[in-house]
Amino acid sequence: MLKSFKELKVWQKSYKVCLDIYKTTKGFPREELYGLSSQVRRAAVSVPSNIAEGYGRKTTPDYIRCLYIAYGSNCELETQLLLSGDLNYIKPDKLRNLKGSIGEVERMLKALIKSLNP
Repeated sequence: MLKSFKELKVWQKSYKVCLDIYKTTKGFPREELYGLSSQVRRAAVSVPSNIAEGYGRKTTPDYIRCLYIAYGSNCELETQLLLSGDLNYIKPDKLRNLKGSIGEVERMLKALIKSLNP
């Protein structure tokens, strides 16, 4: 049994993605500070936050609900990164790495949700 949400591999991976997103969005144009940059960061923060929140819930259905919210935020994050790449705010190699990490988080969330469903 895990002692903390911090031991979950999916939380660790999504937390690392979140850190990478914050570093990456520092290079976005200044006019995007309250626009796309802010949206990307909020979506990125939402993923590990909802995983942690769900872990702390009392029931499995509550946990699964939070994991689905994290999954949705991960999809939102991918969409926003695609837009950022098309606007040339992110270099292609960095975008490819971020998309790979986001895809891995997606697969891990799907597997965790599947394992918790009766």
